[in-house]
Amino acid sequence: MSIEEIKKVVVIGAGTMGTGIAQMAAMAGLETVLYDIQDEAFPRAKQQIEANLDGAVRRNKISPEDKLKTIERISMTDRFEELIGDIIIEAIVEKLTVKQDLFSKLELINDKRSIFATNTSSIPITRIAAELEHPERVVGMHFFNPAHIMKLVEIISGAATSDEVAKTTRLLAEKMRKKAVSAQDSPGFIVNRVARHFYVESLRTLEEQVADVETIDAIIKSSGFRMGPFTLMDLIGIDTNYAVTCSMFDSFHQDAKFRPSRIQQKLVDAGHHGRKSGKGFYDYSTES
Repeated sequence: MSIEEIKKVVVIGAGTMGTGIAQMAAMAGLETVLYDIQDEAFPRAKQQIEANLDGAVRRNKISPEDKLKTIERISMTDRFEELIGDIIIEAIVEKLTVKQDLFSKLELINDKRSIFATNTSSIPITRIAAELEHPERVVGMHFFNPAHIMKLVEIISGAATSDEVAKTTRLLAEKMRKKAVSAQDSPGFIVNRVARHFYVESLRTLEEQVADVETIDAIIKSSGFRMGPFTLMDLIGIDTNYAVTCSMFDSFHQDAKFRPSRIQQKLVDAGHHGRKSGKGFYDYSTES
């Protein structure tokens, strides 16, 4: 399928990431369907999109008319049978079996030329596509949080991904005004593989009581980073960050340099996932 044939985008998962991806697809002029199994996700998604667009209007990035047109292009549904599109982008839980099951079901209702894109942070594309009748249609399309602001998108080809699918997906990312980079299939791809130690070593420093969260963040910021590792993990979602580390730890055969942190696991077990839960390494419960 060529970029000219991409008219309808389906985004699966109305969390922070999926909502941001849906917004970018709609802003690119495409009919966009946002799906989630939980009805309560939709009011939050609508509020997030409107807030993002209002901010863009205030900064003169888009006009009020552009905002209205973007919102009109987005529909939301909890009906699986409506998930038929030219490209389907999943932004769901970071679990291999869940993603495999999702794409197997989508394959039954979509045309064989439809592209299946996964926003996975670390799971090999080849493994996600392995059980499908047409694995050549599966490609990685990895956005970064927040998706409506962060420019980078990784386009990852699995062992079976066709060149045409990879090219069309890259052009779609560029149509969304993103900076697309191509990568071959490997745990963590480019960014998460390189950045994993930014988090892992910071957590190890905390575990060894070398310094506290605030001090480590301050030192990293003084070195030129816009955010410290703990502030960034709170923004991304501690649960998401932890899941990626666990996935990479397993993919690299329990190499110690990727060992997940017990401190991070404890926060996940307690439901302290960062900004989205109101508490993580920092407390956000008093923010309006």
